[in-house]
Amino acid sequence: MGLLGPCWVKWRCVQKSAPQEMPEKWARAGAPPSWSRKKPSWGTEEERRARANDREYNEKFQYASNCIKTSKYNILTFLPVNLFEQFQEVANTYFLFLLILQLIPQVSSLSWFTTIVPLVLVLAITAVKDATDDYFRHKSDNQVNNRQSQVLIDGSLQQEQWMNVRVGDIIKLENNQFVAADLLLLSSSEPHGLCYIETAELDGETNMKVRQAIPVTSELGDISRLAKFDGEVVCEPPNNKLDKFSGALYWKESKFPLSNQNMLLRGCVLRNTEWCFGLVVFAGPDTKLMQNSGRTKFKRTSIDRLMNTLVLWIFGFLVCMGVILAIGNAIWEHEVGTRFQVYLPWDEAVDSAFFSGFLSFWSYIIILNTVVPISLYVSVEVIRLGHSYFINWDRKMFCMKKQTPAEARTTTLNEELGQVEYVFSDKTGTLTQNVMVFHKCSVRGRSYGDVFDVLGHKAELGERPQPVDFSFNPLADKKFLFWDPTLLEAVKVGDPHTHEFFRLLSLCHTVMSEEKNEGELYYKAQSPDEGALVTAARNFGFVFRSRTPKTITVHEMGTAVTYQLLAILDFNNIRKRMSVIVRNPEGRIRLYCKGADTILLDRLHPSTQELLNTTTDHLNEYAGEGLRTLVLAYKDLDEEYYEEWAQRRLQASLAQDSREDRLASVYEEVESDMMLLGATAIEDRLQQGVPETIALLTLANIKIWVLTGDKQETAVNIGYSCKMLTDDVTEVFVVTGHTVLEVREELRKAREKMMDSPHTVGNGFTCQEKRPSSKLTSVLEAVAGEYALVINGHSLAHALEADMELEFLETACACKAVICCRVTPLQKAQVVELVKKHKKAVTLAIGDGANDVSMIKTAHIGVGISGQEGIQAVLASDYSFSQFKFLQRLLLVHGRWSYLRMCKFLCYFFYKNFAFTMVHFWFGFFCGFSAQTVYDQYFITLYNIVYTSLPVLAMGVFDQDVPEQRSMEYPKLYEPGQLNLLFNKREFFICIAQGIYASVLVFFLPYGVFAEAARDDGAQLADYQSFAVTVATSLVIVVSVQIGLDTGYWTAINHFFIWGSLAVYFAILFAMHSDGLFRMFPNQFRFVGNAQSSLAQPTVWLTIALTTVVCILPVVAFRFLKLSLKPDLSDTVRYSQLVRKKRAQHRCTRRPGRTSSRRSGYAFAHQEGFGELIMSGKNMRLSSLGLAGFATRSGSGWIESLRRKRSDSPGSPPDKPLKGGRPPPPPHPSLRIPAQTGLRRRTKNRRARGWVRPCPARGPWGGSNLCIFLLPPTPTPGAESPCS
Repeated sequence: MGLLGPCWVKWRCVQKSAPQEMPEKWARAGAPPSWSRKKPSWGTEEERRARANDREYNEKFQYASNCIKTSKYNILTFLPVNLFEQFQEVANTYFLFLLILQLIPQVSSLSWFTTIVPLVLVLAITAVKDATDDYFRHKSDNQVNNRQSQVLIDGSLQQEQWMNVRVGDIIKLENNQFVAADLLLLSSSEPHGLCYIETAELDGETNMKVRQAIPVTSELGDISRLAKFDGEVVCEPPNNKLDKFSGALYWKESKFPLSNQNMLLRGCVLRNTEWCFGLVVFAGPDTKLMQNSGRTKFKRTSIDRLMNTLVLWIFGFLVCMGVILAIGNAIWEHEVGTRFQVYLPWDEAVDSAFFSGFLSFWSYIIILNTVVPISLYVSVEVIRLGHSYFINWDRKMFCMKKQTPAEARTTTLNEELGQVEYVFSDKTGTLTQNVMVFHKCSVRGRSYGDVFDVLGHKAELGERPQPVDFSFNPLADKKFLFWDPTLLEAVKVGDPHTHEFFRLLSLCHTVMSEEKNEGELYYKAQSPDEGALVTAARNFGFVFRSRTPKTITVHEMGTAVTYQLLAILDFNNIRKRMSVIVRNPEGRIRLYCKGADTILLDRLHPSTQELLNTTTDHLNEYAGEGLRTLVLAYKDLDEEYYEEWAQRRLQASLAQDSREDRLASVYEEVESDMMLLGATAIEDRLQQGVPETIALLTLANIKIWVLTGDKQETAVNIGYSCKMLTDDVTEVFVVTGHTVLEVREELRKAREKMMDSPHTVGNGFTCQEKRPSSKLTSVLEAVAGEYALVINGHSLAHALEADMELEFLETACACKAVICCRVTPLQKAQVVELVKKHKKAVTLAIGDGANDVSMIKTAHIGVGISGQEGIQAVLASDYSFSQFKFLQRLLLVHGRWSYLRMCKFLCYFFYKNFAFTMVHFWFGFFCGFSAQTVYDQYFITLYNIVYTSLPVLAMGVFDQDVPEQRSMEYPKLYEPGQLNLLFNKREFFICIAQGIYASVLVFFLPYGVFAEAARDDGAQLADYQSFAVTVATSLVIVVSVQIGLDTGYWTAINHFFIWGSLAVYFAILFAMHSDGLFRMFPNQFRFVGNAQSSLAQPTVWLTIALTTVVCILPVVAFRFLKLSLKPDLSDTVRYSQLVRKKRAQHRCTRRPGRTSSRRSGYAFAHQEGFGELIMSGKNMRLSSLGLAGFATRSGSGWIESLRRKRSDSPGSPPDKPLKGGRPPPPPHPSLRIPAQTGLRRRTKNRRARGWVRPCPARGPWGGSNLCIFLLPPTPTPGAESPCS
């Protein structure tokens, strides 16, 4: 279908007109609110009105169709919109301007094709890439829009595509179908108009939820009655609130209130319900799912934004150079040029020296434009494409279980992966597998679940015996595993407390059971926790089989028992508990309750105090292991009390005002003085490697925030499981305020507690020392201690208001971990946007569900996990893979390498082009400012395309500073990207200065030599073309040697490109000065044999060699001093690699000692040796101790340690503090210091044994080395002695 979307979509509904007359039949019921109080306005929708089975009426309001559009272009808009986006790049506009200049003959000294060809190439490559990305968005849109739905039209059900569904239509859904639009549930196949839905695409939860039709429509089950239904819905306008809906149904002269419990939202899936009918209220872009999805944003990296600024600066610099040379031309023409009009006449259009200078200005603008060549942007796109392929090809990010590779879905953000400071993660399906497992339990004071060995020690998972055998139970779930056989033994022997424990689990829930075949039970639970508990009871002999609205049937140890269900006291976030009241076959009434320990333990009977203490210890133990706990209790009720209580409950449920509060009070009354039964511990299994990944990213100074739609207890438990929250956390601040004042007060108290900590800064650093001041919003970010913040969705809504968002951000950023619970998809995006706006940090959002799409689109980088919740997140993401653990490799390896390579590429590219271009500037002072070029036109054209393009591409694609293993071992290596240290304005100016320095030498050294030099035959060496050949050859060799110095990781491709480019240069040079080309194109190649003649002169080669040495020597000296005096962490890690290699080379060099048992009388020298020095570690240049010191010293060399040996000896005065009065710095915290076990201390004067000997070679950073041979522990007798 190409780029043309399937339909045109209006993203906002326009209310055009309203009915002028009110139906007579509603006169007594009252008019809809808008008819009496509100007036419609153009461009906004104040309320939604939809009448069933009346398309003509509904079309008056011009509501949006059900067609969705996530793409950016279509056939008509692609070219103009894409070109507009591309010319937002300053460089593209700059080159378009140059192209226009080159079309003016009086100005241009170069051919126009030198600019238009690369410009069109860049625009075409980018356009093809954007078109490809948008094609896949169209493909996804078409797939969704063309889904089939059954729509009631003219009294019969007809198949219609989703995009043709309209507001007011009645549609039929069948089991396991997606909901096509936001529907008002009218009726279903279940009793009382119930239906069950799964909302994974909305809130990320895979558990089922219940929706119910209002009683007046629940009987509309047949087509004929539905076809006559003409009720009208008046409700709120389209919004993004997933958990709220307010409206009313007007039908049969009556008004019926509507709530969120009556709505089926687009993106949900119908489960365990054969069929249902619904009335379309919101369609397409007006649905709550699409309202939360956000728009596709054009993302660009911080390096792109910086390059736009630098291009403007370079353009300003270019204008300055043009002005200087133009003024010089005007002066020269006025003073000198007027005297030579006979043989150097002005052009016809030039009538004065001033106008000559004006034309010269534009000519120099064209000549000097190569300071920013178009090839820069072509090379950047090629390098990014290569980095994307490396991500796609990474086998260590390939999931074998799902056969899913990592995928870079964009090529423009790779280097930004190396600069991430904040990661915003979903919980369910992203950090966890969303698989709950019954792990442990406590029954009447005894804990079950641990397995002990014969010595009474707790057995680890790998040491455990076979799991418990449930073969006695034919209805057991074969996937269920439990390791403690004592619990099953207690059940089999008939322990009454254990039986009551599992009886509670099999009755107190809202799980639905489905039996497809005899004995094959399938449970559908509203929460994974309930499913896990009911499954545990099933395996231990208490099998929940079926339920009706009034009964529950359980098979207890093989016997079917039916309980009468009297009441369900359902769970909510305030009660944090659930209860059922049942009557057993003997007629006894009992209340069973399960809930959070913080709530339930306060409602127990005083007689259970001793049991309470024991169970509390078990709960603390389970919570310490990151398990999700529930407390179980029961209470016997007599018949008379229950009848009285049931009557009060009925009255409370019929109350018109404060209904929820009245019911909560009635529930509170009956849920008191309960008897404690035990506790359960459920494990929400994390994905493999999640704790390790979070720990590693934290060490890399990446802050991780969890934004989840799940409840607070669940999110906090997962926080402990994945080690975001640990026992080291000083305090966890929980913000649950329901009003603006409450939230503000809770945030204020949290900040006060953090500021009241004993030390305002940590690790001995001030705020300014830890991070640049621009990165800090307040001193809170340097508080001592570790804090965590947990905030609920309703509190977050207030915290994100304009007058409080900075307070929230300041508090959150001072915490080690932030967990936001019960948040909507839009709130996720708002939190990300808040950090982007005020922290100026690179953000990454990762999720796996449709509820994460908005967050993924808002963040600088969006990562989708291809999990259990569809592919909406993957389709909206920039990168995708199957497991959270791959994030560490994406950032610490691919991201860091991409940032490093791009920065080195840009630094070198600007250097080589300034070195190339500035030669024209210097030459202008010697050619009368005539805009004459030093090089010939072909060298100018081929310099960036052929001679220097491939070596820098190879470095930009393949270069590494340290291997991937070291990138993971030393996460601190990631910090330079976060601080933007490798390419910034300072580094840019250094590169420019180096390029200008090289251009001065490349021009003036040959110029000075040629002024006096002569050929071998005595003829004058200096001529224009020989000078041009010498300068060009010097430049190519200098920049080739420079890239050899800049390359940190050599491959065969690097060698081939660098030396091959030099060979190609000489081959083209000799070819252009050959007889053959002269004969074919005599007007183009006039300098026959000049290159061969010039390069045959020793003086020319000596000039080239001198220029190369003088250009490169300062760079080598500077880097040598930097490594010696102020190495960074990557230098230190590379040095440790060198140490390992040297150790391997020095093995097996120790000479064997004498076998005689008689010891020498001179085992030690009479004078003091090097023992103390060795034990202090100051001279261990080849050990990890030396590595640690090397990482932190700033101005002292290694040899200084030897000079201080005297002061370190016993009795000598203590060391003087370093300059500035500060003690010596500690070893680098991120370096891993392996223990030197087996180091023998007999080191004094044992040179004959080869223990300590001076090395003749000098150390790489100056000073002579003292080689230390570290010996391993003494081998066992008879074993082969290892060499050291």
